[in-house]
Amino acid sequence: MTSRHRPDEAFVWVWLPSATEPVVAGRIERDGDLLRFNYGRGYLAREDAIPLYEPELPLRPGALAPLPGLTIAGCLRDAAPDAWGRRVILNRRFGRKRDRIDVDQLDELTYLLESSSDRIGALDFQTSATRYTPRGIGAATLNELMAAADCVESGTPIPPELDLALFHGSSIGGARPKAILDDGSRKLIAKFSSRDDVLNVVKGEFVAMRLAARAGLDVARVELVSPTGKDVLLIERFDRERTTGGWRRKAMVSALTLFELDEMMARYASYERFAELVRHRFEASDATLRELFGRLVFNVLCGNTDDHARNHAAFWNGRSLALTPAYDICPQPRAGGKAGQAMRITGNDNTSTLATCLAAAPNFHVSVKDATAIMERQVCAIREHWPAVCEEAALTQVERNLLWRRQFLNPFAFEDAPAGLARFETRD
Repeated sequence: MTSRHRPDEAFVWVWLPSATEPVVAGRIERDGDLLRFNYGRGYLAREDAIPLYEPELPLRPGALAPLPGLTIAGCLRDAAPDAWGRRVILNRRFGRKRDRIDVDQLDELTYLLESSSDRIGALDFQTSATRYTPRGIGAATLNELMAAADCVESGTPIPPELDLALFHGSSIGGARPKAILDDGSRKLIAKFSSRDDVLNVVKGEFVAMRLAARAGLDVARVELVSPTGKDVLLIERFDRERTTGGWRRKAMVSALTLFELDEMMARYASYERFAELVRHRFEASDATLRELFGRLVFNVLCGNTDDHARNHAAFWNGRSLALTPAYDICPQPRAGGKAGQAMRITGNDNTSTLATCLAAAPNFHVSVKDATAIMERQVCAIREHWPAVCEEAALTQVERNLLWRRQFLNPFAFEDAPAGLARFETRD
């Protein structure tokens, strides 16, 4: 989209389950401050049509307003770019002026229509209801992506030869520099270091993700590469499936959408509510509850306090939900001992301790005995595999010291824990 006017509509295209090509599902239309959605008659007539997400957008004719408190349906907002993608779009439009403009002068429809088509999930947005024209599809090298990301961070206009490279990542979420990479057999998200990083965040996330897998959690596959001497984390996309007929896209919704909240209401998100939704709406609910509890415990043990509701997601097949692999498990810088998780754990308590997790265990249908065993296994796995994973990441001793017992196994995590767990806090 090249026009600078404020769009009043956008057509939503969707990859149906098992399909490798999209079909138009309906239209988003501006209604004052709200963005309403209408399914197209042709889509409603399809035998294989599925709701984009229920109960938010049930499969029926007529204008569907966002749920109370929202300005756009959450499942549609999930496909929009977040902080980093918006910075890329602003850079493309305004170059050096980016830091002197109000980011809100570009509205949600503009961001949907001006971001890359290879976005997370199974949706895309077009100005046409009859012709699908993907944006930002093409090859880009990792070095080109890194150079373009550095331009955005510095507020420098992206050179024409790098413009398309970074545009690949304009539709994905999060605040950190990233881009989409395709190596032919895999679809990847590349995360780069930021010029504002105090710690090596890229290596820290790699270590956390690898240790989470060693601890038995279902996590996205990652690898660490260092082209031109700069660390890059590569995450294999789990919303794409390669087939002989092409790439399939898996529909996803964030936990924020499950909670029927937006960013302004994210403080009301909680693991307790998440567990309730799993019990009532997810496939394999007992196994899913146990996995979710394990992720909560690991976040506490590795110092990932950025576990907000956009950093959890579920696959949606048109009928039911299934937890996606874990992603964005990233230890956060920490000056002292005390810390709190981004989502409340039980009641209003978000304290980053195993004791708080134990108090919440019944919400996950996990007994105190089993919860304690999960915690012990994770602590032992972190201790056992720490040296090998640090070697994998080529962490220096200084970098290890900055992570160990500051983020990973911080003593505060064991505060008020039962004696069987507290003993781990004093071990080297």
